[in-house]
Amino acid sequence: MNKSLLALAYAAGLLAFTGCGSKEADKPAGPPPATPVTLVAARTTDAVYYDEYPARVVALNNVELRSQVAGFITGIYFKEGEVVPKGKTLYEIDRRKYQAAYQQALAGLRSTQATVQNAKVNLDRYQRLAQQDAIALQIVDNARTAYATAQSQVAAAEASVAAARTDLSYSLITAPFTGRIGISQVRLGSQVSPGSTLLNTISGEDPMGVDFVVPEADLSRFAELQGKTGGRADSTFRLELPDGTRYAQPGKILAIDRGIDQQTGTAQVRVQFSNPDRKLKDGMSSVLRVLNRTSGRRVVIPFKAVTEQMGENFVFVAGDSSKAVQRKVQLGPRLRDQIVILDGIKDGDQVVTEGLNRLRDGGQIQTGAAPAAGAPTAAAGK
Repeated sequence: MNKSLLALAYAAGLLAFTGCGSKEADKPAGPPPATPVTLVAARTTDAVYYDEYPARVVALNNVELRSQVAGFITGIYFKEGEVVPKGKTLYEIDRRKYQAAYQQALAGLRSTQATVQNAKVNLDRYQRLAQQDAIALQIVDNARTAYATAQSQVAAAEASVAAARTDLSYSLITAPFTGRIGISQVRLGSQVSPGSTLLNTISGEDPMGVDFVVPEADLSRFAELQGKTGGRADSTFRLELPDGTRYAQPGKILAIDRGIDQQTGTAQVRVQFSNPDRKLKDGMSSVLRVLNRTSGRRVVIPFKAVTEQMGENFVFVAGDSSKAVQRKVQLGPRLRDQIVILDGIKDGDQVVTEGLNRLRDGGQIQTGAAPAAGAPTAAAGK
């Protein structure tokens, strides 16, 4: 009997405990606490941004100096690295044999001219005698032939003189244009061969070219820029030097290559820059920035407001009733700590820049410091 009473009492206590537990579970849960955030208004501003291309500076006038005659270097008449004027003598090749050849050719020409003169005198004499029937016509014909032969020999002798004079002039290497000359590849006494021995290189320095490659899909864009000069030239092309400084001179498109590289699908473009201070050097690496065609009045927000999910970009915007609304956005170029929004956000929208990691779509938000436990939720800043 006592055991039965104990069992009943235990069952009654268990039921009472279960009933209390169900009442606690049936109580409605309170709303999740609001997430403290920082809001920044999207603004429309002048968004000027550039496309970047690796580039290389090239001299528009660049010539390798090579000898056209053989011999030994007997004179070097410049200082390496200096600017040399057009026509300045740079190298001298042993001229003695070329001077001798020239003098010999001149002597041969004079001898031939004397032969012509003598043949002309004989021809005139024989022709007078022939008029008096005092000489055979065969002798006159022979004299006429000798005179014509001597005249042709004069032409050959004049050609020999011209060739010898040319070789003599080639023994002096002169600057083909005004430019900066490099370090000499030969020294006094060096033997040079015609066409094969590199003596030096001379490059023009003003203006200079900057070469870069563009995808074939962008060729139409650069073809349009090629015809534009003047006011827009100051902002269309910006050159960054190897030390990170911006080159102050404006540029303009000088040429677009004739065809597309079949392996890379790109074309080469050359932009010309003036170089009055000689800051640009042939072969210098640089970065060329070209004004993007979508630059203009654009909506801009802080870059840290953007989150990426599954390859798409989103921004939280403060909506009605102090709730965060997640919006999909299309991004434009990044401008340092800001980013251009091409679609999804309009001017004046309040975007969340802090507290994104604890935020969900439709979640309550508050600005300022987080409230103490049990404190009422603050309204979102508009």
